[in-house]
Amino acid sequence: MTEPATADPAPPASDTGPIRLTVIIASVREGRLGPVVATWFTERATAHDDVVVRVVDLRAYPLPLVMPEPGHAPPPDAARVRRLLAGQLAEADAFVVVTPEYNHTVPAALKNAIDWFHEEWAAKPVGFVSYGGLSGGLRAVEHLRQIFAELHTVSVRDSVSFHNAWDRFDERGRPLNPQDCEGAAKVLLDQLTWWGRVLRRARSERPYGT
Repeated sequence: MTEPATADPAPPASDTGPIRLTVIIASVREGRLGPVVATWFTERATAHDDVVVRVVDLRAYPLPLVMPEPGHAPPPDAARVRRLLAGQLAEADAFVVVTPEYNHTVPAALKNAIDWFHEEWAAKPVGFVSYGGLSGGLRAVEHLRQIFAELHTVSVRDSVSFHNAWDRFDERGRPLNPQDCEGAAKVLLDQLTWWGRVLRRARSERPYGT
């Protein structure tokens, strides 16, 4: 099942409840392919055992590039967006970032959104679904592994990538060769749910200090 994004925090998941997976659409450009890829992956995740999916589209959370100085509050509009997005991230047990590659690295909107938060990411697993040209977005994924490591987020080894992605989906948004990607999605989800369950239990037993 899929949870719509909401401003109202849901109660924390119990140690035995389903894993709360937040799928993040990283690209905010016009004409982006991100929602197509995210929709496909969300369907795979929804069908996985014991997973509740929430989609967070960064285009709906426009955070400014200039952050306030330590100890200073952001402007009211930025504070409202930050509060809403913080709630979405804090409730997650695991993340999947759906990202393209811009100039061999991470989209600016994604890096900015990551930098606005800290403890919301900590001691949780993150996986990656990337897309692009010949590289399939994998250079962005390699950079994201380093970035998330600084935030004490555990990146799982396996990922899903779509090379020459604009030729990989039909007009309905379905992969033309599902056998090439559905197996990879299952492996990614298996790893995420294992880490999500283990780390959620650990956080419940002892708060993580960063």
